[in-house]
Amino acid sequence: MLCCVATSANNVAAGLICIKATAPGICQIRSMTELPLIVAGQEKLTSLPAETQYAANGIVSRTLLRTENMRVVLFGFSAGQELTEHTSTQHAVVQVLTGECDFSLGDQWHHLKAGTLLYMPPNLRHAVKATTQFSMLLTLSKPAGPAAAEN
Repeated sequence: MLCCVATSANNVAAGLICIKATAPGICQIRSMTELPLIVAGQEKLTSLPAETQYAANGIVSRTLLRTENMRVVLFGFSAGQELTEHTSTQHAVVQVLTGECDFSLGDQWHHLKAGTLLYMPPNLRHAVKATTQFSMLLTLSKPAGPAAAEN
C-alpha cells in the first residue's frame, strides 16, 4: 500500500489520499477525512508550484477543492513512480503542469509533457508512469444524473 500525505505550510491538514494496489491492474483510491486547501464558496488564489510537493520514490497528492460534484487534486510524482491501470466512475481532466509522463488510455500509451490537457470519460481504463519528476492537476466531476440528462 502506498499512502501519500500532504500538509499545508502551517501544518494544518490539507489533503490525504491513500492509493492501494489490491491486485494486478486494480487500484483502490480512498479519500481520507481531510480539509481541502480551498473552502468551497470562498474565493482564494493558490500558487500551484508552491503547493506541489514531492517525496523521494513516491507520489504526493493533495486535495485542493472538494464540492458535492467535483474534486480537484494536485499530484507530485517522483521519476519512475506509477499508478497501475484502474478506472473511475467520474469524468476526469488531467493537466500536466511540469515534467513528463506516459499515460495509457484503454490499450494505447501516450507521452505527455507540461502543458498537455487530457480528458477521460467515466469507466475508461488508464494508468500513469512518471518518466521524469512531474506534477499534474486532476479534476474529477460526477456524471449528471438522469434528471440532468433529460434537460
